[in-house]
Amino acid sequence: MTRVVAVNAVGGPEVLSIEDWDIGVPGPGQARLRQTAIGLNFIDTYQRSGLYPLPLPFVAGNEGAGEVIAVGEGVTEVKVGDRVCYQGSPGAYAQERLMPVDKLVPIPDGVDDRTAAAVLLKGLTAFYLLFKTWPVQAGESILWHAAAGGTGLIATQWARALGATVIGTAGGPEKVQKALDHGCHHVIDYNIEDFPRLVKEFTGGKGVDVVYDGVGKATFEGSLDCLRPRGLLASFGNASGVVSVPDLGVLARKGSLFVTRPTGTHYFPKRENLLEGAKALFEAIQAGDIKVEIGRTYPLEEVAEAHRALEARETTGSVVLMP
Repeated sequence: MTRVVAVNAVGGPEVLSIEDWDIGVPGPGQARLRQTAIGLNFIDTYQRSGLYPLPLPFVAGNEGAGEVIAVGEGVTEVKVGDRVCYQGSPGAYAQERLMPVDKLVPIPDGVDDRTAAAVLLKGLTAFYLLFKTWPVQAGESILWHAAAGGTGLIATQWARALGATVIGTAGGPEKVQKALDHGCHHVIDYNIEDFPRLVKEFTGGKGVDVVYDGVGKATFEGSLDCLRPRGLLASFGNASGVVSVPDLGVLARKGSLFVTRPTGTHYFPKRENLLEGAKALFEAIQAGDIKVEIGRTYPLEEVAEAHRALEARETTGSVVLMP
């Protein structure tokens, strides 16, 4: 038996249930992990609430790190004793779990388990957005919403290292300062400032080449007004609610704009894609281009409180659960 956080009915943080489950032994193509750290992400809250439905019951969470303690028949990708991490695989909120080995990423020397658990999902999100969705070039300008959040702190540092001019938004003076300390050239407090007007001011009236928006409904219209003609809005999250675009003509009126709703599932369909992104991420960390900020750590038993804090946008940086 192993301790897990189960979801038996969708709803608020109160539906997260600490239980003991028998997870069995690894089959072909699987490994069993003893987890040492678990990452908390907005997608965990979407699955718990039912916004992103999963078959019930399920073990919550999508990201973690730990040690391989058993492997199934025919497994050659990993061995017992390996330090590994993963993302995008529901079932992470557990002391031990089974994992498909093609989803596991080796943790390189010099990167500790808490950092790996805190950074992989958010870092791979930053990777596909900055290198694949819109390959950022030196001299371009970008706007990143929620720049003091877990993904934002990683992505803005990385974008600055690529030579981009990085504009961020954040809520409140503490988050504004944190974003300035982690890669942003300019940060706008969207609680009290008009971010489209200031973005145009910072870019000499031109607008940015690309907006990365994980906030969703609250920032969508304003994000369109920040773009240069034929710029791209990459809407990759729904922290403030789901975006709807009833009139596509708005994209023409605002400059023949492009909008995409990317997800990691389609950017990492094969293990080779996953390893490419992870290699770039860990190299950037080891080179000092990305410094990983772990804002809060909670024991697994306090997972409901961790969800409440994340959804209330009280956190900065990454949040880690300790099993």
